[in-house]
Amino acid sequence: MEKVLNALPARLSDVISQLLSGTDDAARSQRGALMAFAIRIASAAIAFLSQVLLARWMGTYEFGVYTYIWVWLCVIGVLAPLGTSTTVVRFIPEYLEHGKAALARGFLRFGRLVSVGFGLTAAIIGALVLLAAPDLIPEHYHRPLAFMLLCLPGFALVEFMDGIGRARGRMDLALIPGYILRPLLLLIGVAMFALASSVSPNAEIAVAALVFATWTAALVQYLLQRRHNGGDLLSGSRSYDARHWVIVSAPVLLMESFALIMMNFDILVLEFFVEPDQIAIYFAAIRTISLVAFVQFAVSASIMSRFASAHARHDANALGQLLNAARKWTFVPSAIGLAMLLALGKPILWLFGPEFVSGYPVMFILAIGILARAAAGPAQGLLVVTGRQNITAAVMVAAVVLNAILNLTLIPRFGLLGAAAATASAFVLEAVVLSIVANQVTARPNPHGTTADDTPAE
Repeated sequence: MEKVLNALPARLSDVISQLLSGTDDAARSQRGALMAFAIRIASAAIAFLSQVLLARWMGTYEFGVYTYIWVWLCVIGVLAPLGTSTTVVRFIPEYLEHGKAALARGFLRFGRLVSVGFGLTAAIIGALVLLAAPDLIPEHYHRPLAFMLLCLPGFALVEFMDGIGRARGRMDLALIPGYILRPLLLLIGVAMFALASSVSPNAEIAVAALVFATWTAALVQYLLQRRHNGGDLLSGSRSYDARHWVIVSAPVLLMESFALIMMNFDILVLEFFVEPDQIAIYFAAIRTISLVAFVQFAVSASIMSRFASAHARHDANALGQLLNAARKWTFVPSAIGLAMLLALGKPILWLFGPEFVSGYPVMFILAIGILARAAAGPAQGLLVVTGRQNITAAVMVAAVVLNAILNLTLIPRFGLLGAAAATASAFVLEAVVLSIVANQVTARPNPHGTTADDTPAE
């Protein structure tokens, strides 16, 4: 035993040295996972700190208004790229693998135009609804919502450029602008108002700061990606296969729509049954226990491009090995993190304010669904990049239907606990079914690398 213990530091040093200096795909993927993991840890810390400070500065009611607006921004902004923010992780490695750089350049322009265009369209529609039918929305949401609409095109562009960074294996260019720079600028903006004014900041001030933070992050990310992208993507002719891109991205959009609805339906429904202060308490609880989700995000972000490359080579063995490894990287840290968050849940929630401690039981219920997702690993990402987006979307439909039925049934009776139970149940269903389908894909691959869901472009 003593010999084993003495050998551990040397072995650990060897592992770290191999990880930092290795040039094979596994070493690069692990470095990417560590980079994404580190960024997500930093972003989770910044986001948590900003939420605590915003809750303290604004009070429970105004913080509840802000969080409700933020949820709508996330839902619409993530959907505005129409699925291209996900399919870019598949198409760019695939096109470059097969020497089709012109198609890669065409897809990048197509995705940017789609993201900004539909973000702007959604903003215009939202403004028209707000002007034509103001009674549809409670008055305390009007001005914050109007500011939020200004965010949408920039938010959507950041989402698409996040996908570009992941497709190129540059986790820093993918994640830092949206997950580090944007929340920091938001926090600085609200802090400056709080220090300069005798009036406490409200939801309107917070969303106004978010507008500045979002557009600044989008500009910085665009400039950095233009500087660091290889010559194969910066110059040369462009080819377009819009029909194929739309066909592939449409099921992904449907899948993302259902995923976002499933993740946020509880908060959207709560608005009809509880006051904004209760929404704030629920939001604080779910954001606290969801801190552990950055583990799965980091692993998925770093490995999806390798899924795409393995699929392009028709290497089914590599797909299976990657999925199994990613599940291990996801589950163990997630389980440890959940245990720690549950043990410290009450003092963490108290940081938002004494009234937020009442949301502690919500964390236990949601932990069940998060753990199930961690056990499945990046199964959803594997199915998307291997052309099984249709069946993935079908699974999401089933999970969303279950989530909606349970939320509408349980929230009126059990309030915040009912919302948590509904969401956790949908997470478990999604994780179990996607995991089963992913196992079947890696066990019985299509020898031609295609499926009925996806016919490659000529």
